[in-house]
Amino acid sequence: MGGRPDEVRAPEKWLTEVERERAARFRFEADRECFTAAHLLIRLCAGAALGAGPQELTLLQHCELHGPGHGKPYIEEAPELGVSFSHTRGYVCAAAGPGKVGVDAEHVPPGPLDALLADRVLTPRERALVTGNDELIRHWTRKEALIKRGELTLDQLHAGGDDLTGRHLLEWSAGPDIRVAVITDTAARRVPVPE
Repeated sequence: MGGRPDEVRAPEKWLTEVERERAARFRFEADRECFTAAHLLIRLCAGAALGAGPQELTLLQHCELHGPGHGKPYIEEAPELGVSFSHTRGYVCAAAGPGKVGVDAEHVPPGPLDALLADRVLTPRERALVTGNDELIRHWTRKEALIKRGELTLDQLHAGGDDLTGRHLLEWSAGPDIRVAVITDTAARRVPVPE
């Protein structure tokens, strides 16, 4: 699922106290809205995958370094369900399904190829083929989705992530400057944000 933050029509009361505290820390309202919408959208997406009411689902995250509210997300009531979400200013997306799931959305920067970013995140083979920011961000979102699946790290971006054998890739564009990648263990399909 993916869309503009204002398309996610779900009550903020579904959020945990940790999520509400993190949302309140955003300096810019647009960023707070994206964070909140993404955290609500993952409940809608997981509810659809489980055939459950999204209001009954609790999204949790815990990171050894940063504590509650950070780290790999999971649904408390269905920890075996793979879930992932992403937000970039003006767009949110979420994915849920069996096995490992990763999703990322990013803005395509204007102008010529960002060579510094390309050199940091692309393998030599990818770097030889990528000539513009649109292609660069397509690769970046795929690699971020792999990171969210736990199969790649930021330190490994320039050396891996270009082989998706055994995984399913679903990609789309949201307007002229946002690219989205979803990587799953089973075939995925895009569904609209529920109204």
